[in-house]
Amino acid sequence: MQTTNETIQPITADFLPLEGTDYVEFYVGNAKQAAHYYMSAFGFQALAYAGPETGMKDRASYAVRQHKLTFVLTTPLRTGNPVADHIYKHGDGVKALSLRVPDATLAWEETTKRGARSYMEPVRLNDGDGELVMSGIHTYGDTVHLFIERKNYKGIFMPGYRAWSNPHFKPTDTGLLYVDHCVGNVNWNQMNPWVKFYEEVMGFKNILSFDDEDISTEYSALMSKVMSSGNGFVKFPINEPAEGKKKSQVEEYLDFYNGEGCQHVALATNDIVKTVTELQSRGVEFLKVPTTYYDDLLDRVGHIDEDLAPLRELGILVDRDNEGYLLQLFSKPVEDRPTLFFEIIQRKGAKSFGKGNFKALFEAIEREQEARGNL
Repeated sequence: MQTTNETIQPITADFLPLEGTDYVEFYVGNAKQAAHYYMSAFGFQALAYAGPETGMKDRASYAVRQHKLTFVLTTPLRTGNPVADHIYKHGDGVKALSLRVPDATLAWEETTKRGARSYMEPVRLNDGDGELVMSGIHTYGDTVHLFIERKNYKGIFMPGYRAWSNPHFKPTDTGLLYVDHCVGNVNWNQMNPWVKFYEEVMGFKNILSFDDEDISTEYSALMSKVMSSGNGFVKFPINEPAEGKKKSQVEEYLDFYNGEGCQHVALATNDIVKTVTELQSRGVEFLKVPTTYYDDLLDRVGHIDEDLAPLRELGILVDRDNEGYLLQLFSKPVEDRPTLFFEIIQRKGAKSFGKGNFKALFEAIEREQEARGNL
C-alpha cells in the first residue's frame, strides 16, 4: 500500500463543527508537582485550581496555560474513585482530549446517535461569570473526548475553579502556542475500527495513511492513519503495531500503559530552535538522531530558511511535502513508564507529519527501548 495524501473536501453540513482543542486533561499521581513541572520545564503559567476548597471533594485539579494551550492536571484525593483507578492501571497519562464546540448538547446528541458511548451527558455549570456547557463520549481505551461550550462563559477557566497564581513564581513561556495534533496508540487490528469510528461518529476524514513499509526499521514497524475534522482544526493520528523482528514502540506503549491511550501530544511553535533551546535548558530531554542525518538534509528537503548548525546541534528533524516543510523534535517519555511524550513542531506550510523522518526517528526510539530492555 502506498502512502496516501488526500485533500480535505469541504463538508457542506458539518454535524460536529469543532473550534479546536479546548484543553488536555492528564490524570496524575500528584497534580501539584505535575503542574510545577509543566510550569518550570515547559513555560506554562498558573491559571485555575479546583479541589476541596472549591467544593470538589474527591480530587484536585490545576489548570495551566501558555498562549492557546491549556493543560489540566488532576489527582485523586482518596482511593476507590475513577481517577485513582485510572492511575493505578495506566500510570500518569492523558484522560481527556477536550474539544471546543458551539453547542455541547448538540455535539453529544449527534455523536451518541451515531454510535458513540456516552461518557457525560450534557451538564450546565454556572457561577457568577456565566454558564459553561460540557458533555463527553468515550474513544479508544479509557480516553474520552469532552465537548466544551464557552459562548456564555467569561470566567478564568470554568465553574468550580478559582483563579490560581503564585506571585513569586512566574516562569517565562517557551513559545508553545497550541495543540497541533494528538496521537493515539491502539491494539492489533484496531486501527481501522477506530478510523471508522471517527469517520461515522465524528465526521472526520482520513487524510493520510502509512503502512508498515512506510514506517519500519530493521527491527520494528507500525501502521498509522491521520484523522482530521471537517474544518481541519483537530487532527488525531491513530497508530497500530505491525509485525517486526522485535517489539515496536507501540507494543511497548500498550504493555506499559496497560491498554490503548494517547501516545503523544504535538505542540506548535513559531520558532522551534528558540523553543527547544529553552526547553532543553529547563531539563526537557529529547531523542537524538545520528549527526549523519544532516549530511544530505538539504539534498533531501531542498532550501529551508533556518541555519543548519543549530538544527544539527539540537537534533531537530526536517521534512517537506507538496505545500512546504516542517521542523519537528520528539521528547523522551516524560513519565517513568515509557508511555507519554511530546512533539515540538513548527510548520512552514507543510500539512503532513514528517514521513521522511520516520526511519531516523524510530531508530532513535529503538535505541531507547534497547537501553530499557524492551526492544
